[in-house]
Amino acid sequence: MTALRLLSPKGLQCAKFFRPPLSASICSSSVLKMLTPAADKPRPLLYSFWSSSCSWRVRIALTLKNIPYDIQATNLLRTGEDHVYTDKYRKVNPMQTVPSLQIDGHSLCDSVAIMHYLEETRPTVPLLPQDVMKRAKVREIVELICASIQPLQNRSVLEHVGKEQSLVWAQHWITRGFQALDLVLARSAGKYCVGDELSMADVCLVPQVFNARRYKVDLTPYPNIVRLDHELQSLPAFKRCHPHQQPDCPPKFAGK
Repeated sequence: MTALRLLSPKGLQCAKFFRPPLSASICSSSVLKMLTPAADKPRPLLYSFWSSSCSWRVRIALTLKNIPYDIQATNLLRTGEDHVYTDKYRKVNPMQTVPSLQIDGHSLCDSVAIMHYLEETRPTVPLLPQDVMKRAKVREIVELICASIQPLQNRSVLEHVGKEQSLVWAQHWITRGFQALDLVLARSAGKYCVGDELSMADVCLVPQVFNARRYKVDLTPYPNIVRLDHELQSLPAFKRCHPHQQPDCPPKFAGK
């Protein structure tokens, strides 16, 4: 197992799992007692890769819902001991992708399915509005990003397309998707993607905008996307879950 880089007051330490800190809003002793799992109920374990936008969605959702969890860094590349292409990991996630979440004695391996499970089992901090039409609009935005944009520019697809064409391919599909997404957001957005309540739509938007910048997509034509991304990135939960804050982030990006 490749050692993970954990920051502490005394410097760098090594550990198998990374335990992200609880948000400042849940640090009172009474709340911590409620959130600490019983001895026979382990904390949720998230198999995550630092730059995976799908992993990032789940990290944000867990953090917004104040759910303590541990991270098992799982590489999307065939390097080190803990990568997705091992037989061991196939038993966790048959698709050999990230994220996977082990929670409540079960294993889930799709970011949207995970978010809905968290919503249904831990509804105290909701990520879906009560209004039926707003809920539908959140789901529409989630599917637009998670079904129509991100899958067409993920690592496995770009590897299949080939290095010479991968950038043009990614830019094409992100641009095509953002053209639609910005129009949808023009009608639905308030402070956040759907009105003024944080939702799964916001959880999915920020990682996808990060991908767009990574692939050098010009965001000038998408003012609604840019405004919302700027607003959301200022929130502590989104900052804490950023790829550059993850324990398996390469040193050249860490903390930036």
